[in-house]
Amino acid sequence: MPKRVRPKKAAPVAARPQLGDNVEIMSAGQVIASPITETLETNYMPYAMSVIVSRALPEIDGFKPAHRKLLYTMYGMGLLKGPRSKSANIVGSTMHLNPHGDAAIYDTMVRMGRSNESLLVPFVDSKGNFGKAYSRDMAYAAARYTEARLEPVCEELFRDIDKETVDFVPNYDGTTTEPTLLPVTFPTILANNTLGIAVGMASNICSFNLRELCAATVALMKDENADLRQILPAPDFVGGGAILYDAAEMESVLETGRGSIRVRAKWNYDKAGNCIEITQIPPTTTVEAIMDKMAELARSNKLREVNNVLDLSDLNGLKLTLELKRGQEPEKLMNRLFRQTPLEDSFACNFNLLIGGQPQVLGVRQILREWTAFRAECVRRRTYHELEGRQKRLHLLRGLESILLDIDKAIRIVRETEEEAEVVPNLMIGFGIDETQAEYVAEIKLRHLNREYILKRTAETEQLEKDIADLEDILKRPARIDRIIIAELDAVAQKYGQPRRSEILYDVAPAAPEEESAAPVPDYAVTLFYTREGYFKKITPQSLRMSGEQKLKDGDEIVLTVEATNATELLFFTNRCQVYKSRVADFSDGKASVLGDYVASTLGMEEGEVPVAMVPTTDYKGWVLFFFQNGKCAKVPLESYRTKQNRRKLLNAYSDKAELAALLPLRSETELAVYTSAGRLLLAGSALIAAKAARDTVGVNVITLKRGARITRVVPAAGLELSDDHRYRVRKLPATGALLKTEDTAEQLTL
Repeated sequence: MPKRVRPKKAAPVAARPQLGDNVEIMSAGQVIASPITETLETNYMPYAMSVIVSRALPEIDGFKPAHRKLLYTMYGMGLLKGPRSKSANIVGSTMHLNPHGDAAIYDTMVRMGRSNESLLVPFVDSKGNFGKAYSRDMAYAAARYTEARLEPVCEELFRDIDKETVDFVPNYDGTTTEPTLLPVTFPTILANNTLGIAVGMASNICSFNLRELCAATVALMKDENADLRQILPAPDFVGGGAILYDAAEMESVLETGRGSIRVRAKWNYDKAGNCIEITQIPPTTTVEAIMDKMAELARSNKLREVNNVLDLSDLNGLKLTLELKRGQEPEKLMNRLFRQTPLEDSFACNFNLLIGGQPQVLGVRQILREWTAFRAECVRRRTYHELEGRQKRLHLLRGLESILLDIDKAIRIVRETEEEAEVVPNLMIGFGIDETQAEYVAEIKLRHLNREYILKRTAETEQLEKDIADLEDILKRPARIDRIIIAELDAVAQKYGQPRRSEILYDVAPAAPEEESAAPVPDYAVTLFYTREGYFKKITPQSLRMSGEQKLKDGDEIVLTVEATNATELLFFTNRCQVYKSRVADFSDGKASVLGDYVASTLGMEEGEVPVAMVPTTDYKGWVLFFFQNGKCAKVPLESYRTKQNRRKLLNAYSDKAELAALLPLRSETELAVYTSAGRLLLAGSALIAAKAARDTVGVNVITLKRGARITRVVPAAGLELSDDHRYRVRKLPATGALLKTEDTAEQLTL
């Protein structure tokens, strides 16, 4: 082993070392401590931002950079209208723009192919084995065996791209340029499903039917508050399936970009063969995953009704056959398989995309608005490009008109000019035209110096003037740009629109997983106590009769006392807009002499999260009213918090757009008293407030507030002793309420 030599101490030098000198480096080989925050900022953050902005998330044109580079390369190769080319040739050409390797490029092209069945609107016309999206084992052939070209719909992706409608940037080595976006004429961002996993964030966009999507875009351009649920009732998946319609989830997807879409496989029963044929499955699973789960059920002796499961998928499409034993009920079996296998699954929507280089989660409504603004800019830039071209052409024809008056003079000037460089200046002087016009005139062939040719050229002048006026009018009037976009959308829907593939099933509950049988909960009468600080007690009647005064924390007080049973369910709403679900049986019996259970700790709430209200229920009937300080109230049916599964926590329990002022559970409609910080009181029936199915709805306006005022308290009106209750009562909302009288103010303070 070589002997380690300790470096000598460097001697001071008079001059700076030069390249090639034998210089001893101080501290070589030492590990220098660096703060982790600095390391993350200098090393990790650039990588994370590159993945987010330049790889994983789609932009408003609906494409990730890899898709855009591939499609633009194929467009440049003339594959929009020409014959197919070998996939290997396409992949090689794409590497001029995309340096990430041929395998990644080919994977991208395969997914966009029609025969792969990944996209509802495919962009690549494929020939050969491109695999199937619904099968993990049906692999695609190598790039040297397959061929491809662009689908006709790609004409809408590149329309007018040569008219400066989008910006171009240099490629990675500066040898060519590529577009930053494609000037798509329809919202491709929502026409196809897109999955992207970045660093710290992800995107999962579902596809919508092209006709419905174009109609929804047109409707929003005409009325920004249009009801999208009537036009876009549900997504449309390339593999079909049956969508279990959920109004609340669909509204969440349309307005916030987040939600869950339940999709169920489509099947039919072949009575002659006594078998079930599954022909469409959810987009989130594969045939092999379904068969694996069925095999697992069969091994555990939970699928006795089926003799055999066969994958009969072929060139005609997907087909999964379940051979049944004699005397089985297909409907009952399928309902159980929906619960136990991926034959029913959910598509988790997360509409995260790049807007101006910034990742944003937007609802369908906001995405279509952003796309409309993007398309309007493309049309504006195209119009300006066409205007410039016609103005230049008109300018040249004006110069041609000038020599029309005396063609012989023009010939004489050219003939008598001794030097070629003086021809253009002499023409400028002779006819009073500028250099551009003189260059144009000087380049006219001798055979064209006749009156007929010049008259034909100058005949364009009148039409050019009309075109220029029309183009200038388009640039001045946004309404005309909107009409152009609407006409393009209608043309796309008419030419490329297809019927829906996914069926929509209304009033069909999703098949929840079967819950394991648990020990029965002992049911007996109890009295529940809930305090302002979040302490909970349940006391039996016997213990309550023998107990004395309730023990409470200093400054705490009981805000709710309810007679219930041990099987009653409890909903604890928190300051983080979440609700925790539990049962009374989850808490131990208590006594008046103890503080009780601290709910935040017992239910495992997050740090800083505390309950703001407790709502007991046995049948989920009634409503929960959320009054916000900004004067709005959200009336949510208690049924919205019922879940098929044994879920302990629900997110987005109520809106976080404004501060919560009061939370009231109501079993039946009643009259409410709303107090404000401005000293006003409003009496109104809860029936005047419309109920909303979405849990996180922002609600409706109840009371009109002046600047700086807010709702401070809401209580049931029953029991209030007011000197003149008719003074405060209203029959229509929103209302301003009335100023509290002095005697009523005293009543408020004593409550």
